[in-house]
Parts: sequence; structure tokens; C-alpha cells
Amino acid sequence: MLKNSTITGWGHYAPERVVTNDELAETIDTSDEWIRTRSGIRERHIAGPDDHTSTMATRAAEMALDRAGLTAADLDLILIATSSPDYLTPPVSSQVQDNLGAACGAMTLAVGCTGFVYGLVTAHQFIAAGSYSTVLVVGAELISRNLDWTDRGTCVLFGDGAGAVIMQATDQKAGLLSHVLGSDGSGHEHLIQPSGGCRIPPTHESLDAGQNFLRMNGREVFKFATRAMVESLSQVMTEAGIEPKDIDLFIPHQANARIIEYAVQKAGLDPEKVIVNVDRYGNTSAATIPIALSEAFEARRAKPGDTLALVGFGAGLTWAACLFQLAAAPVSPNGQHEHPAVEGFIA
Repeated sequence: MLKNSTITGWGHYAPERVVTNDELAETIDTSDEWIRTRSGIRERHIAGPDDHTSTMATRAAEMALDRAGLTAADLDLILIATSSPDYLTPPVSSQVQDNLGAACGAMTLAVGCTGFVYGLVTAHQFIAAGSYSTVLVVGAELISRNLDWTDRGTCVLFGDGAGAVIMQATDQKAGLLSHVLGSDGSGHEHLIQPSGGCRIPPTHESLDAGQNFLRMNGREVFKFATRAMVESLSQVMTEAGIEPKDIDLFIPHQANARIIEYAVQKAGLDPEKVIVNVDRYGNTSAATIPIALSEAFEARRAKPGDTLALVGFGAGLTWAACLFQLAAAPVSPNGQHEHPAVEGFIA
């Protein structure tokens, strides 16, 4: 018998250091107005020497476990979405599993900015199939160390951070209402870090050529993003048989405020139901949606029984969207109500 899933815990972490647009303008040819007009970004968090993808993911995961009233021993599976792991091997998911002290399976999803939605959908499938009851899903990225800080076309857009949720089985009406996962590899060169893998190993020549830095064709990515966000959102609404008014909260990938505004307008969504924090974080890739989701829970903008729309797009080129209904009441590991740790959330 298929089971439903819901979110019982949430958390996020951002490095302490905040870099403003004005600070960037001191070293590159840009300005606060130039950046805000084109992206909506005014500041971003940048990792310090003690911040790593594994440590940021762990911090967000610990917060999510605490919110759910669980310990690492309760986890059945760990999914980490990232394209900036500490190492190419071993997988960063194993590092996070060890950091938490968990004794369960762990795997990394490298799907660019869409990774968290891919992870959420994957976690739901494991729960629906009855394989697992409690799954940790984390989106974490440390992009700043892969940026050319003289290239204003990329370095002003990105930031570092991590967000996490705990998903658990429930008998309530909850979980995925519909989803779409997409990929078009023919556009892979539009958002790419050429060196570091096996095709172009890091060498003196590749480093001198700057091939270890993230490169982006901004015009092509913008065109792709606006199309992918609108079309995928429309698709999941059609599949679920709901209208824009039925969505309680829209949490899009936080890459560019203009892209979000375009999607909201085209989809006919209420702007009051949209989460936007790109101005404070920049584009944290796979971490943008879980950070925004965590903040929405903290601010009680995401409430029990709500229908959430999550849409991501990014490198690959990939896209992902889902409609997710939260359970009407908290769920404990044994499926009973209710969790003392989240009583304040539903009060």
C-alpha cells in the first residue's frame, strides 16, 4: 500500500560573511544599481575558511532534525543535492552521514540548481513505496570558490549556503500531488565548469586558462529559465487538476528576481503568495529552494495543510517542478500526532 509523505522538520545555514554589491564594486566594474536592476540581488553570503559544503549541509540538517524532534538514529536515508561537493570522491553525502552520526544509506544528487526538487521527489518515492519512513533531503552549495571574481557576469550572482528538510511517512492526505523532472543536455555548455572532471583534468594549462571557474551564457540561461519555470509550473498544475488560486505558497529557484516576476505574472499567481529572498542570498543553486522553504516555515508563511509549488531550473540544462501538500498536523516517527518540537509551528 502506497504511503504519503510530509515535511516535519526544516533548517538552513548561511556563512557569517555577507558581501554587499557596494563591496564588489570596489574591485570590479559594477555598481549596486547595475546588479540590483539585472538580478534583484543586493548581498550574498560567502563561505569562510571553516565553511565547506559538508559542514554547511550538516548544520542545516541538524537544525531540521531538531525541528522534527528526531535524532540522526531515526534517519533511514540521506539525500544531498549539490554540484559543489568537498571532493569528487568520496561523495559528500557520506561525509554528512558521518558528521551527523547516522547509520543509514546516503547519496549525492548532482543536478545543478534543480537538485533539491529532484531530491524531494526521490524521497517521496522511497516513502510512498514503503521502503523508508524518514528521509533527510539537503540542498547545499559552496559556489564562491569556483567563481572568477573578476568576471562581473558570474561572481555578482552567486552565494553559499544550505537548506534541509525531514520527510516522513504519514497516513494523512499529504505529499506529492504532481511533479515533472526534465533535462535537455543539448544546452549543457551554457552553464558549465569546464575543468575538474575527467574530461578536462585540473592541470597548469587548464588553471591558467581559467577553466576551473564557473562559466555562464547569461542570455541563453535567462531565456531557458523563463520558459522552463512557466511551462513546468503549468504542467504540474494541469496534472494535479488545480488552478493558481489553489496554490498557497510558490517557492521558486532564487536565481533572478526578474525571472521570478515573469513566471508569477505568466502563471497568474498571487504575488503575495511568492517567496523571494534572492536579494539577501543571491543564487545558492541547489540550496535556494530549501533555504527559502525553511524561512517560510520559520515565518509561518508555510502552514499545515498548505499546497506548495516548488520550481527549479539550472545546469544540465535541467528543470524540476512539484506540487507538495503539507500534512494538516505534525507527524511523529511512529505516525502518531503530535510532535512537541513543532507545536509552536501549528499554534
